[in-house]
Amino acid sequence: MTTLAVAKKDFRDAVQSRALWALVTVFVLLSVVSSYAYVQVPEMFGSPGGATFPGLIFFTVGLIGLFVPLAAIVVCYKSVAGERELGSIKLLLSLPTDRLNVFAGKVVGRAAVLAFGLGIGLTVGLGFGSALLGDVDVLALLVFVLLTLAFAGVYAGIVVSLSATTGSTSRATTLALGFFVVFELFWDAVPVAVLYVVEGFSMPTAVPDWVFAVTQISPSSAYFSGLVALLPDLAAATGADPGQGGAGVDVGATGGGSLYTAPEIGLVMLALWAILPLAVGYYRFARADL
Repeated sequence: MTTLAVAKKDFRDAVQSRALWALVTVFVLLSVVSSYAYVQVPEMFGSPGGATFPGLIFFTVGLIGLFVPLAAIVVCYKSVAGERELGSIKLLLSLPTDRLNVFAGKVVGRAAVLAFGLGIGLTVGLGFGSALLGDVDVLALLVFVLLTLAFAGVYAGIVVSLSATTGSTSRATTLALGFFVVFELFWDAVPVAVLYVVEGFSMPTAVPDWVFAVTQISPSSAYFSGLVALLPDLAAATGADPGQGGAGVDVGATGGGSLYTAPEIGLVMLALWAILPLAVGYYRFARADL
């Protein structure tokens, strides 16, 4: 079997997940409700000048940053570990294929499922919001959708890679949830804690530039910064700032000459997340005793 054949089979199997469709349904409902709330009461969401399409895009980013990691866990955690646990991976590998095709097919298939569910939510939510606003920026929308789908693909690759490192679904679940907790829920506090220790257990009056680079290690933060880098005019119009740390410390990018102090570092981090987990996941899978 080729990579594409494995991906097609995996897509058909994974798209039937009830948990996925439950998440998609919740995402669609939240998208519609939040779009309506943003358009009708923009002052509540930091847009005292009135609701705008750029504001709607950056407002939607918050929902995506939560939906994509959770949906990726639901869709991808069993992708390889589940088949190894059941023993069906041996049957799959008995066909004219190899581990590289199986691993790559799993990544492509699960990424397609995640993109499919995300695409439904974005179409409904942004379509509804655009209809209420009576305005749409086609180019900005295209950039936003493409980067968002790339973000979904990156997260699918991360979770499939975690699944490929073990033959136990319970361990795969623990790894995926642990990744989410560390890099999505608590990562904002990590650079602040490191800075506190490095500065002799006290907070400096000026935050070093490297703190911003560390905050961008989180995939969701990198996605947001990447969007700011690709849509700078829209970000400026809405006051989107990738440098405001979640722990309340301003680690804003200076926009100076260094890449690690500019929003473009988010695109670099996303590229690294797209490559490194796949390399580690395949390395472990290729050498695993099945």
